Amino acid sequence: MWGKVKQMAKEKNMASLLANMSAAFLGLVSFMLLARQLNKNDFGHWVLFITLATFFDLLRFGLTRTSSVRLLSNANDDGAKKILGTCFKINSILLLGITIGCYMLIFILGWLSIEIGEGYRLFLMWYPVLGIANLSWNNAMGLFEARQEFSKMMYVRIANVGLFVTFLMVNGIWLNLDLYQIIWVYLVVNLISSLWCTLKKWDGLWYLGKHDKTVQAEIIGFGKYSMGTLIGSSLLRSADTFIIGLSPFMGAEAIAMYAIPIKLTDLLGIPLRSFTMTAYPKMSKKFIQQDLEGVKRLFYQYTGVITLLFMPIAFFCYVLAEYLILFLGGGEYLQELPLLIVVFRIFTLYTLLLPLDRLLGVLMDSINRPKLNLIKVLVMTIANILLDLLAVFIFESLVMVAIGTVAFTVIGILLGIYMLKREIGIKSGLIWTESLAFCKNLKLGSYL
Repeated sequence: MWGKVKQMAKEKNMASLLANMSAAFLGLVSFMLLARQLNKNDFGHWVLFITLATFFDLLRFGLTRTSSVRLLSNANDDGAKKILGTCFKINSILLLGITIGCYMLIFILGWLSIEIGEGYRLFLMWYPVLGIANLSWNNAMGLFEARQEFSKMMYVRIANVGLFVTFLMVNGIWLNLDLYQIIWVYLVVNLISSLWCTLKKWDGLWYLGKHDKTVQAEIIGFGKYSMGTLIGSSLLRSADTFIIGLSPFMGAEAIAMYAIPIKLTDLLGIPLRSFTMTAYPKMSKKFIQQDLEGVKRLFYQYTGVITLLFMPIAFFCYVLAEYLILFLGGGEYLQELPLLIVVFRIFTLYTLLLPLDRLLGVLMDSINRPKLNLIKVLVMTIANILLDLLAVFIFESLVMVAIGTVAFTVIGILLGIYMLKREIGIKSGLIWTESLAFCKNLKLGSYL
């Protein structure tokens, strides 16, 4: 029995899941600790700061991550050094541009005496520093994903989030530091993870001299679409927070309340991210081998099986929504509990749509049609922003914001199926027949 468990742990899908689950668990703990250590207003500022930081991280690494994974999966040792060095150079230049933009904006806003929300101000001031601190460990993630080295990925992420959680525990018991001091510590723990990756030569800093113009052109050529897709995908998750933060009627406290059901929903997406990380290289390899039927079969199997796995989880979360929200946010949110329960239950429906939506995008990238994925995500993003503006400024309702999330996801799924039917002739009905047949023949220790 123990041997079977060890075999399962070594399997790539399981290793990916463990890597993401361990970091996400610590992220959940840090979220819970912050929700209890900060008042609603400061917690709302923290959520806005970290949401903006995550969005700009995707902008920076979106240009290189997907294309570098694609290239590194088939590269020899010398080729890998060229790719890593080139990615580090590109990401450094992007960071320099963002840094100049942030500090110029601070100067312009001060000169014009324009007041902005504290979460936005914290971002403009401290994100350039965070960008330097997390550059190396983020760049190393592409290498780990391409080589399916999920144990290394797990160790780096745990070192990062684990140190921050340890600090928050100490802070809650003894230190009682405020929001600004917490942000300083957050910068330091990111720097520690990056220094580790640099010393182990995982990040590409040591190979800057090997950067290659041909590789650079290939990375940017593919990456300009994947970056647009990742930015759009990030906006799909974060536009709600940005727009709520702009509202004079809702503000930081509404951000804090909305962050709780969003965080619970993000946890449901962790297994999905783990499976897509293994699906993408497999589909890409099949396509390179000109096995289009094999690509489609993998798409059907991954989509159907993951959706089936999500069904009992979504049901469990729907039934126990009240307890899950109180567990995460604490007693301070008891007064808003009825509203948060409704919002969270709407998001459980959204999670059932996620596998099909995400795997459609993975399939588009795998068959070297990143432009289609970009179009799909841009349409969804525009729909999301318009629905958010109506929900926040007309209805002033968090429930309407959540309903808009379900609506734009349905729009994206319908558009994605239409484009892929026309492009490679996928048949949505085969998702269930192929995945059920796969499950029927599945044996312990055998995975997608």
